Amino acid sequence: MTSTFLNRVWHTFLPIMIGTAIYAFGLLYFIIPNQLMEGGVTGITVLLKYAAEINPALSTLVINIPLFLVGWRSLGKVQMIYSIFGVLSLTFFLWLFEIAVTRQWIVPFQTEHDFILATLYAGVTLGTGLGIVFRFGGTTGGVDILARIANRKFHISMGQFILILDVFIIGAALFYIPKEKILYTLVAVFIASKMIDFIQEGAYAAKSFTIITDHPDEIGKLITSELERGVTLIPAIGYYSRQDKQMVYCVVARHEMRRLKSIVKNVDPRAFIVVGDVHDVLGEGFKEE
Repeated sequence: MTSTFLNRVWHTFLPIMIGTAIYAFGLLYFIIPNQLMEGGVTGITVLLKYAAEINPALSTLVINIPLFLVGWRSLGKVQMIYSIFGVLSLTFFLWLFEIAVTRQWIVPFQTEHDFILATLYAGVTLGTGLGIVFRFGGTTGGVDILARIANRKFHISMGQFILILDVFIIGAALFYIPKEKILYTLVAVFIASKMIDFIQEGAYAAKSFTIITDHPDEIGKLITSELERGVTLIPAIGYYSRQDKQMVYCVVARHEMRRLKSIVKNVDPRAFIVVGDVHDVLGEGFKEE
């Protein structure tokens, strides 16, 4: 039990902490000092910082608590644990770096002219932090919970929901920061999105898994219960052995790749896994018509 717990801490929770630390650093070192913006819940916390000098760590925690309560049934148990941990870790590092900046242990990168440099580094830093968090199965809470609910209840695609909310949040910032900063923000958001794709080793919406194993039923059951993804069993015959087998086929989001590989290897270390790029996915849990 102890070995399994330490292994999970080392391979999951520690990388999520590192990712949230990088993200929090980028927010307080590049974004806020140069009056740039962000999307999602983080954008709301930045907006509250500009408008009312509310500590980002406090607002991040307070805003995410009701989101978790609303999305409790929409998230699986494991995903809920990782999401809560991600939010708590982000809150801690925002609080820590806020103290470091206030006490001048860290001098933020603030510029009056070279906003392109600040924008580039902000995008790279935020994208790197989020990419690490997503790659290891975590989230930072926020609008992805509401997006998942909107997708299931009202058949609105998650991407469209997040985009609409981001436009609204960034647009509201026009009351507090110049429009030129909004344009710089859009550049930073674009760079961050590319960094997230790069770190997660792909630029596609999803990944397909073809798994040849002697334990298809057990693997399929775990995928369905832990990832809440559909599974298809395909009859197959081994050419050399001439034995009947069943291939497990499923499609998952990029940030679920690591968890799926872990599920398969824990059940059948000798399983043969083929991972493919998926250019477009239509159906429940992905993009809807």
